[in-house]
Amino acid sequence: MKSIQKEREDLIESFGVYFESFYHMSPLGSRILGLLIVDGIKEGLTFEQLVEKTGASKSSVSTNLNLLLKMEKINYFTIPGDRKKYYKSSPFSERLNSYLKIIAYERKIIDKMLSYREKTMSSPEELINLDNTRAYKAHVIKVEQLIKETISEFTEIENPTNPHK
Repeated sequence: MKSIQKEREDLIESFGVYFESFYHMSPLGSRILGLLIVDGIKEGLTFEQLVEKTGASKSSVSTNLNLLLKMEKINYFTIPGDRKKYYKSSPFSERLNSYLKIIAYERKIIDKMLSYREKTMSSPEELINLDNTRAYKAHVIKVEQLIKETISEFTEIENPTNPHK
């Protein structure tokens, strides 16, 4: 039987590999984000705790925290009377908002491509490309709508109006 500690370490490592592979994040930044998702959910983790848990240098942890903050993957908060910052992974709703920004930018490019292709189309291949681009735009619009619905669901879960849920 696998111990809970070993399961926790495997989970953090799995998150690390995932973020490193699919988001092209640094190995340390990926592990920090994994740590915050697994261990920081209740009270957050301090800078000192992250240095201790990762075994990395203070400057490396600091650099990666700043990058994760800039990428909107994490947030921090302070407690009155305590000078420390506490880091947590961003709520799902905030993480999905970053996808909406990407999709909005992609839609602008798709619209430019459609406009260009409609003006310049002169071959069967370009007609196929135009049709594919139109189909892709319809797909992107569906994905955008689905993400908006999911954000709404997550926001409701993350900020319940009924405290007895």
